[in-house]
Amino acid sequence: MEIVVTGRHTQIKQKFRDVVESKMNRVTAIAPDAQRAQIVLTHEGNPRQADTARRVEITVIAGRTVVRAEASSADEFSALDMALDKLTLRLRRARDRRKDHRRGYAVPVGTGAVQPESTVESPAEEPTEDEPVNSPQAAVASDLGPGESVEVQVGDTPIVIRRKLHIAEPMSIDEALYEMELIGHDFFLFVNKATGRPSVVYHRHGWSYGVFEIDTPENVKSAAK
Repeated sequence: MEIVVTGRHTQIKQKFRDVVESKMNRVTAIAPDAQRAQIVLTHEGNPRQADTARRVEITVIAGRTVVRAEASSADEFSALDMALDKLTLRLRRARDRRKDHRRGYAVPVGTGAVQPESTVESPAEEPTEDEPVNSPQAAVASDLGPGESVEVQVGDTPIVIRRKLHIAEPMSIDEALYEMELIGHDFFLFVNKATGRPSVVYHRHGWSYGVFEIDTPENVKSAAK
């Protein structure tokens, strides 16, 4: 399995790389088909957030399944352990779901696989004279390829706008809910294969979920005729 370790606003020490490589056998033990693991360590410079100053994000590509987890702590090693605990739990769920599918109990996994995020962030296009480089407009000015991303800080504020592009096959609502659980988000953007519309599933409370679908007035009028 390929292991890629990168840092945001911090330098990666060799000791951290060594610990990551030694602990990633937990991933291969559960998902022997794992092809790539991307670990991103982020440092939060705000002293008021010292208890969560280090955030570790782990993304694993296993076959056509993408599983993600993240955690924050005062140091990178405890954050890594917490993120790995979450990740291995989700990997077990993915493995069990595939087993159930082979027995005929579940919906297929992987029809909505996303492309792994690139470790290289794409710079934004040069802004115009009326558009400063650190503006929200600059964050959306450039064309992105699959897996590429761009970040722009807005002026002197702590606000950072991040934009990225991933390619995914249309999927059902059930598959979208499953993918949302695997990546650990409260929402998941997808294309509904039943309607062809961009849609979002989101977690409400308990075992309650919601679905938003987006369409244009022109398309709605055409469908009503």
